[in-house]
Amino acid sequence: MPPESEPSAPKRLGWGPGLLIAATGVGAGDLIAAAVAGRAFGVSVLWVVVVGAALKFLLNEGIARWQLATGTSIIAGWRQQLPRWISWYFGAYLVVWSFLVAGALGSAAGVALKSLWPAAPGGVGGWAVIHALAGGAIVAWGRFAIFEQAMRVLIGIMFVVVLFCGWQLMPALGDVLRGLLWPTLPTGGLWLLLGLMGGVGGSATMLCYGYWMRERGWQGIGVLRRARQDLAAAYALTAMFGLAMIVIAAGAQPGDASGTALVVALSERLGELLGWWGRSAFLLGFWCAVVSSLIGVWQGVPYLFADWWNQIRHQGAPTAEPADAASPAYRWFLAFLVLPPLILQVFDRPLLVVVIYAVAGAFFMPLLAGTLMVLNNRRQAMGSLKNSRSVNVGLALCLLVFGGLFAAEVVDRLGG
Repeated sequence: MPPESEPSAPKRLGWGPGLLIAATGVGAGDLIAAAVAGRAFGVSVLWVVVVGAALKFLLNEGIARWQLATGTSIIAGWRQQLPRWISWYFGAYLVVWSFLVAGALGSAAGVALKSLWPAAPGGVGGWAVIHALAGGAIVAWGRFAIFEQAMRVLIGIMFVVVLFCGWQLMPALGDVLRGLLWPTLPTGGLWLLLGLMGGVGGSATMLCYGYWMRERGWQGIGVLRRARQDLAAAYALTAMFGLAMIVIAAGAQPGDASGTALVVALSERLGELLGWWGRSAFLLGFWCAVVSSLIGVWQGVPYLFADWWNQIRHQGAPTAEPADAASPAYRWFLAFLVLPPLILQVFDRPLLVVVIYAVAGAFFMPLLAGTLMVLNNRRQAMGSLKNSRSVNVGLALCLLVFGGLFAAEVVDRLGG
C-alpha cells in the first residue's frame, strides 16, 4: 500500500482523465437508448439518467479508491484476493465484449459519416473499416497527450451540439423539473428504463480510468479528492448529454426506426424543425460521439487485457508488472480491436456469440458492484479508505438494479 505520508500529486491541473471516461462511455448505444426512452415516455423519465449517472459514479469512485489505496488495479485485486473464476470470467467476457463492441463502433462511425456527408465516396462498410484503421493508427503511433487532446476536441463538439439542440426543443420548465425530481415509472417501461440506467456512462470502459490516472501520474491517497471531483464532473457531463438526448427525442418524435437508423431519423426530424443546420449539427455531434468512443476503447481497453494477461502469467503475484502501452499484450489486443469492423463487413454476427455477450455482459455490472463491496471493505487493504456505510448502501442498490437486469437478460436470451 502506498504510504499515506507520501501521496503523489497530479502532474497537471484542469480536466483529469474523467473527461476521457465521459467521452468513451457516451457512444451510439447511449444515443439510441436515450432516444428510445424519450420517444416513448417523453421528459417524465429524465430522473432515470440522473440515477444511472450517480450509480456509475459510485462504481468508478470505488475502482479509483481501490487503486489509490493499494497501488494495484482492480483487475489485480480480483486475481490476487478473490476466487480464480472471476478473473477467468472477466478475460473471456473482455474478448467477446471487445469483438462485438469494436464491430458496432466501426459500423456506427460509418453510418454517422455517410449521414453527415452523403456525397462521400464508398459505402458505410468501407468507412467503418477506415475509422477502425485510423483509430488504431492514432493509438499505436500517437502519444497519450495527443490522444487526450483529440478526445477533448471531440467531446467538446458533441456536448455543445447536443446540448444546444436540446435547448432548442426544451419543453416547459415545469415539465423538465417534474421529470428530474418526481420519479415515475410508465406502464410497460420498467426494463427499458433499467436498460437506460445501466447504459449511462459505459460498462467495461469504466475500468480504464485507473490506467488513465496512472498516465497522468495520479498515485497515492493524496489525489483521492481530486479524482472524486474529476469523476463527479465527468458523470455530470454524461448525465447532461443523456438528458439532452431524451429532450430532443421527446420533442422531435422521430418515428418507429431502431438502432442507428433511429439517430438518422432523429436528425431528419431536426432538419424539419430547426432547418438544415439543426440536422447537420446533430449529425456532427453523433459522429463525434461515436469516434470519441471508438478512440477511447482502442486506447483504454488494451490496458485491461494487458493487465489481465500479466496477472494470469504471474499467477496473481503482487509483483506482476503494470500494464504497459508498449507491451506485446497491449499491441496485440489493439490489433484485435481493429479486426472486427473488417470481419463483420463480410460475416454477420454469430448468434451464439451475441447470446454469450448479452448474458456475460449483463453479469459484469452486478459482479463489479459485488466485488467492490468485498474488496473495498477490507481494512487491511484499504485502511481509512474502506467503504463507508452510505457507499455500501449505494453499492447494494447497484447490485439490486444491475442484478435485476442480468436476471431479465438471462430469461430473455435463454428462457424465451
